[in-house]
Order: sequence, then C-alpha cells, then structure tokens
Amino acid sequence: MIEVSATYEGELRCVATHGPSSSVLFTDAPTDNHGKGEAFSPTDLVATAFATCVMTVIGIVARREGIELRGMSARVEKHMVVQPTRRIGHMPLHVSIPGKVTPEQRRKLEAAARTCPVHKSLHPDVSAPIEFTYPDA
Repeated sequence: MIEVSATYEGELRCVATHGPSSSVLFTDAPTDNHGKGEAFSPTDLVATAFATCVMTVIGIVARREGIELRGMSARVEKHMVVQPTRRIGHMPLHVSIPGKVTPEQRRKLEAAARTCPVHKSLHPDVSAPIEFTYPDA
C-alpha cells in the first residue's frame, strides 16, 4: 500500500505528497476547464503515468535481458471528450527505443509494454494504442 495525501489550495490548485518519498507535486485545472493551467492537470498526470509506466516496464525487461535503453523516449497525446461526460477519450502513446534491438528483443519489450499497470487500469472506453519505433534499426 502506498499513500498519497492531497490538499486543495484554492483557485483549482491542489498539492499532493507522495508518502514514501515526501515528493510533492501540484495540479491545476486546465485553461479549457476554468483553470490557470500553470501545472499538470489531473488528467495530464494520467497521460504522464501511462507514458512513464510503459517505459518503466520496458526498462525492467531490458535490464533483465541486458539491453541498454538509455535515451528511450515516449510521447503521449491526451485527447479529451465531453460527451457523455468530460473524460479522457483517446491517448495514443509513441515509444522510441534506441540502439540495436533484435526482432526477438523487440517482441519481448513490446509485450512487456502492454502489461503496464496503468494501461491495464484504464477504462475500456479510453483508446490508448501504443506505437513503437526503432530509429537505430
């Protein structure tokens, strides 16, 4: 169990503290939803969690397999929908995997990515495809 505590500071801003590390982050409502957009919005954090979780799971497999992936990068787009209610509707993720990676290694890394707990936790109505590129191939 991990505990995160959060406090509402007013003006649609919250501050959250990660229990184990005491790291702090702020959220703001986005400008298209009455906020200032001066920090990540809560739904931005979902997109961020998706991208970083996928890279982390890939990194775990890469370390086990002896594959160096320093410089791996990801880009996620968060598309909101408003009907029937405001929510994340589409969140495509693009992962760029550096270095020389064999077809078998690619298969393992891509399979691992699809086991990401954040991806598995998304509601089925959220489209969240994952695309991979290997620029050094």
